[in-house]
Amino acid sequence: MKSLRKIVQTTAGVVAAATFIAGIATPAMAAYPERPISLIVPWGAGGGTDATGRIIGSLLQKELGQPVNVINRTGGSGVIGHSAIATAKPDGYTIGVATVEIGMMHWAGLTDLTYKQYTPIGLFNSDHSGVIVRADSPWTTVGELLADAKAKPGEYKASGTGQGGIWHLALAGMLNADGLDPNVIPWVPSKGSAGGLQELVAEGVDIVTSSIVEASGLLSAGKVKAIGVMAPERQAAFPDVPALTEVGGPEWEMASWRGLVAPAGLPDAEAEVLRTALDKVVKSDEFKEFMDGRGFGITYLGNDAFEKWMEKSDASLGVVMKAVGLAK
Repeated sequence: MKSLRKIVQTTAGVVAAATFIAGIATPAMAAYPERPISLIVPWGAGGGTDATGRIIGSLLQKELGQPVNVINRTGGSGVIGHSAIATAKPDGYTIGVATVEIGMMHWAGLTDLTYKQYTPIGLFNSDHSGVIVRADSPWTTVGELLADAKAKPGEYKASGTGQGGIWHLALAGMLNADGLDPNVIPWVPSKGSAGGLQELVAEGVDIVTSSIVEASGLLSAGKVKAIGVMAPERQAAFPDVPALTEVGGPEWEMASWRGLVAPAGLPDAEAEVLRTALDKVVKSDEFKEFMDGRGFGITYLGNDAFEKWMEKSDASLGVVMKAVGLAK
């Protein structure tokens, strides 16, 4: 009888232990995601990255079945927000929008962060730089502009962003790729492309490099014209604007871009869930309507292609930043 009681007690203990272990294990084995996700945007509310980040977050929420909370982490020319993404726990509950600046900040000596500190989920937007001049400008091609700049160094001025910003690097890179000193066209810093375009119309500068989307209002009003785009081919949204190589320009590409990333080391299972969800989001009618309505270009690349895109962007930015003396 004593032995039987001992067996019963032992069996009950085993069952209880197994139940306890199962109770602990169940949450760990629950399907990802099982709680809200934070999506970090490294730039301020109201801008393009914030707008695209919020539509991505809203549509991801529908696909994942969990709240996706957008958090703006600004400052340090993008360093603070990008650092917050990279240093988060790689469990899929903190993701973020990486932007072209991740390929600029480390060259400028602002941070050690590079694209290698992230798990790429997918690229969802890119807007190539256009070459914008006044409607009454004598230049009809980029080749003509470059020839004049070479013949009259320092005479023509350009704008479109702050010193060392993405659109400044777009111009400097084009000049460098054409064998010209990037300083033959002096840069006039502005508070973004809107300020630069105002200066262009007011005849304070002669050229603006920015996304064609940002100049679309003035293009429609007939106050400016786009004589080239820094892309390997014409862009679907602006089919009348030729690629640089079509109009006497060099083989040079520069674009502002945005993509979804997670911290490096994200497990494959969680990464695959996010990639599948993003694929559905980017291909949805709702996303297309949002992006088309605001003039943002949709460029979708999956994880491997997105990583190669970031690598190429990083290398190109390094070349031009060294050329203009902005690399540390």
